[in-house]
Amino acid sequence: MDGDQIIKLTSKDGDAYEVPIKVAKMSKLVVETLGGDDAFDDDDDEDQEATEVPLPNVSSPVLEKVIAYCKHYQEEEMTPIQTPLKSSKLEELVQQWYADFVKVPKNMLFDLVAAANFMDIKPLLDLTCLAVSIMIKGKSAAELREMFNISPEFTPEEETTAAS
Repeated sequence: MDGDQIIKLTSKDGDAYEVPIKVAKMSKLVVETLGGDDAFDDDDDEDQEATEVPLPNVSSPVLEKVIAYCKHYQEEEMTPIQTPLKSSKLEELVQQWYADFVKVPKNMLFDLVAAANFMDIKPLLDLTCLAVSIMIKGKSAAELREMFNISPEFTPEEETTAAS
């Protein structure tokens, strides 16, 4: 039974989190690691120990947030994000829980984008990328370079020349 089977997701910090298979299957990486959708059809292995899936690119705090997202998604699917965007306010684009979910420090948000991409969880990737796009909207090139820790491509003299 899909609902009773447990998968252990192990962060790069070595912390293991037991999650229901239904939650873990939101990640295409987990599905592929365990042998595709067919690997979940066996009802005989109820006594079997939880299968472990290492996630070497995901830290424990980020994995905890990813799991919280996937669990909530099972209870209340996120409204698909419509493009072009009708608003630059998250609350007007997705349900309140999802808008609040991405109200995290910038580094955590970037880590969530990376984890969603690595684990191949499309709705989470869509949400986190939306949050980043709203965060960077209207920022100058200098502000974006600072936000993303990008060194200026030009010397001050070159910038002056390029601006004129």
